This record gives sequence, structure tokens and C-alpha cells, in this order.
Amino acid sequence: MTTTTTRTSRSTVQDLAYVAVFAALIIVLAFVAIPIGAAGVPIVLQNAAIVLAGLVLGGRRGFLVAALVLFLGLIGLPVLAGGHTTLAALAGPTVGYIVGYLVSAGVAGAIAYRAPARNRGAQVVWFTVAAAVGLLLQYFFGALGLVWRAGLSLGESIIAQGAFLIPDAAKFAVMVVIALGIHAAFPDLLSRRK
Repeated sequence: MTTTTTRTSRSTVQDLAYVAVFAALIIVLAFVAIPIGAAGVPIVLQNAAIVLAGLVLGGRRGFLVAALVLFLGLIGLPVLAGGHTTLAALAGPTVGYIVGYLVSAGVAGAIAYRAPARNRGAQVVWFTVAAAVGLLLQYFFGALGLVWRAGLSLGESIIAQGAFLIPDAAKFAVMVVIALGIHAAFPDLLSRRK
């Protein structure tokens, strides 16, 4: 086996391990949910952890984390907030948020990984923008899901999400701090540009 093949194999195994660990974290956070609002959508930590996966692992691996979690829910495991499966979520008012999980992890990760590996100030800016875009994407797809499944108008679905804005902003700010801390401890993660 050549050195390049060995390095590639090690990188693939490492990527799989990162994806599995973040998927496990997101599944554990499924059991932290606070019911709120008339639309039946709870305050959860999963949505922030999904974006954290993108911030830490990059767009491709962040997307794979979200896809793995949702796939496990498709085969019947209770991986989503309140112990729901992906199938149950797809049939309810949270369908848009499920789509938003996939998109936000990938997009937030792609934005975050534009930050220079060893420039803390630039990382703060890029990670904050990435987290904000990730949250807005979740809200956008969530609003579309509420229109589709809950029978709300677009305006009503946007207003229904108002109760989540402050808690989500706080959660996402914490995720930015965590991601910055992880990248400070492991600067090679960001320099790999995955």
C-alpha cells in the first residue's frame, strides 16, 4: 500500500468517525425538547447541533451528519425531538425543518470553511455568518413546511416562528463559541477544507 493510499484510508476512517460522533450527539439531543407555540413545533437543541456539525466538520461532512441522522429516523429509530422518527416528522408540521437540517448543515459548513485556519478574528466573522445563514435556512424551510402541513399562510408561518428567534439566536451563538473552541484546539480541521 502506498503512502497516499494509507493517508486516504486514514482520512476516510477519520471522516466516518467524525460523522458518527456528531450524529450520536444530535440523536442524544433529540430528547431535549420544550413544547411552545400554536404550530406544534418545539424548541430543540438539535437544530443548533446540526449547524454545529457544519461549523466544525465543513459542508460535506456536516451534510452527511444530517443525512445519517435522518436516514436512521427513516428506518424507524426515534432520532428527532420528542422521540419522533423521520417518517413521523415528514408527515407533520416539522417537515420543512427536516429539509432545513440537510441544507443548513451543508451551507453553514461551506461558509465556515472559508475562514482562514489560523486567523481567529476572521473565523469569528465567518462562523457567525455561517450560523446565521444556517438558522435562516432552517426558518425558511420550516415556514414552507408549516404552510404545507399546518395549513398556515406564509405570513402566519413566519409569525409562528417568532417565539423561537431569541432562544435560537442564543443557542446558535453558543454553537459558534463551541466551534471556535474546537477549531482552536484542532486547527488542522479547518485547514483540511472538507
